[in-house]
Amino acid sequence: MVPHLVTALNGPINELEQRVLDSMPAIERWFRLEWMEHTPPFYSSVDIRNAGFKLAPVDTNLYPGGWNHLTPEMLPLAVQSAMAAIEKICPEAKNLLVIPENNTRNTFYLSNLAQLQRILHMAGLNVRLGSIDPDIKEPTTLPLPGGGSVLLEPVVRSRRRLGLKNFDPCTILLNNDLSTGIPGILEEIHEQYLLPPLHASWSVRRKSNHFHSYEEVSKRFGKLLGIDPWLINPMFNKCGEVDFEQAAGMDCLRTNVDALLTKIRRKYKEYGINEKPFVVVKADNGTSGMGIMTVRDVKDLDDLSGKTRARMATSKGGQVDQVIIQEGVLTNERINEAVAEPVVYMVDRYVVGGFYRVHAERGIDENLNAPGAHFVPLAFSESTRLPQPGEKPGASAPNRFYMYGVIGRLAMLAASYELEATDPDAETYD
Repeated sequence: MVPHLVTALNGPINELEQRVLDSMPAIERWFRLEWMEHTPPFYSSVDIRNAGFKLAPVDTNLYPGGWNHLTPEMLPLAVQSAMAAIEKICPEAKNLLVIPENNTRNTFYLSNLAQLQRILHMAGLNVRLGSIDPDIKEPTTLPLPGGGSVLLEPVVRSRRRLGLKNFDPCTILLNNDLSTGIPGILEEIHEQYLLPPLHASWSVRRKSNHFHSYEEVSKRFGKLLGIDPWLINPMFNKCGEVDFEQAAGMDCLRTNVDALLTKIRRKYKEYGINEKPFVVVKADNGTSGMGIMTVRDVKDLDDLSGKTRARMATSKGGQVDQVIIQEGVLTNERINEAVAEPVVYMVDRYVVGGFYRVHAERGIDENLNAPGAHFVPLAFSESTRLPQPGEKPGASAPNRFYMYGVIGRLAMLAASYELEATDPDAETYD
């Protein structure tokens, strides 16, 4: 089922769509050459915003937790991609251990685990769920909302390996973003493949590093297509130490917000865009839609309420002390009048599916990753790899979805650049 899209089908986004479709062979070759040099993350998901005049990623997650939102039609592609990924990493792999989030009583998240387990099982692996949650001391069966269940088992650590009782995996797949820190039980594992690597976890990773890498990717891609990279890249600044509760570091925040709003105004003027620019201030690490606010005017920062300060000071991993200030990208997509944004799911270097995050109570310039959001599947199954050249721009869902897939893969490529640049074990040459 293709969700009915109400999208601004005019202006530069259509020109961009046409440029992308016309350049498809060159784009696919470019990606192919990039993947010869760089290793894609095992899996990833990318939140994309389509402003009608601009299409850009606003977040890249290396521990995607919404596999349950993929439709049955998407699974064959996910299974094939998982096979390709495993073949590269550990061709003789037989056993794979998935490490879930701690405190996993959320039924949506449990459904995500069941779907992920199903995909990896169909890729030819024995898959078990090994919890590092200290509260899971014995095998625990948790029911799923639609029937069925998942089994969480406590992990067992030997001197050099991690596994379960009577289960020795070749590969360990983290579906836990380790926001609260890297537990010792996961360190010094040298005989098994640990995916993603520990420096991809939110206790180490920074969004500003990712978007710095994405900026580099978008410039190179823009050169390939002959377009202004701004059309696919959200500009950003970052601020070092910020303490919202004590109001420390707010001058740095004001200066950077003001500078970025000025740059956006300049771009809007260049393109004749009659929208009010805004920026999104969010924790430089962490996920789950926490510690995020929209700022439309630098004066908004002078009278933050106590509630907003408290909300901004806390993320999933604890206290927020560094923030990224990101150019706000409107979303011009709606499903049944509710504001929506596409989320693209990838395994290895392949787009395997996705969904719309829809929020009836949020505006076009607000964060949609918040309580009250619901999800509508994207019809990616038959379309991401099969655009329809010759269709009028903006008239073909497969063409629009192909374009989302291109942006998703650019963000995934940026993640591989980012992980290489921040790898603590990388060899350095003087």
